[in-house]
Amino acid sequence: MDRTEKREFIAQLSAVFADTSFVLVAQNKGLTVADVSDLRRRMRGAGATYKVAKNRLATLALDGTRFQGVQPLLKGPTALAWSKDPVAVAKTAVEFARGNDKFVILGGALGTQTLTPDGVKALSELPSLETLRAQLLGLIQTPATRIAGVLQAPGSQLARVFSAFAKKDEAEAA
Repeated sequence: MDRTEKREFIAQLSAVFADTSFVLVAQNKGLTVADVSDLRRRMRGAGATYKVAKNRLATLALDGTRFQGVQPLLKGPTALAWSKDPVAVAKTAVEFARGNDKFVILGGALGTQTLTPDGVKALSELPSLETLRAQLLGLIQTPATRIAGVLQAPGSQLARVFSAFAKKDEAEAA
């Protein structure tokens, strides 16, 4: 990589860090090409990006961003993962780390907050953004459904009472 390519790479990575909400740092020592391909596929499926970058270039790209807290983690063979949905990255990484001992989560940053590996694991246990949206929508719709049920109940109860009187009258007439 020559200097021009390095500058472009740093500019691209800086732009990504300005636009994302979560950055994960992991150690990828000893991962096979198949393992890395599988991890990238999973990350892409979760709407995240996984990239192996030179530590020095990543450090330069992190300068001036809100994720500067992860700079000390960039030692040895590391990789970065990021997404706008922090839970998706954390879930995918923690799930992959359970099945592969060579993939070690070093930490991450959620905005200006630096996370330890335990913090990333705790983040992965939260429901995803889509699940939270669905739950919120369900909470909003539930009162409307209950109100409709309450408003319909008196009418249906009256109909049952009238029906019972009608059946009683028919039974007495017969």
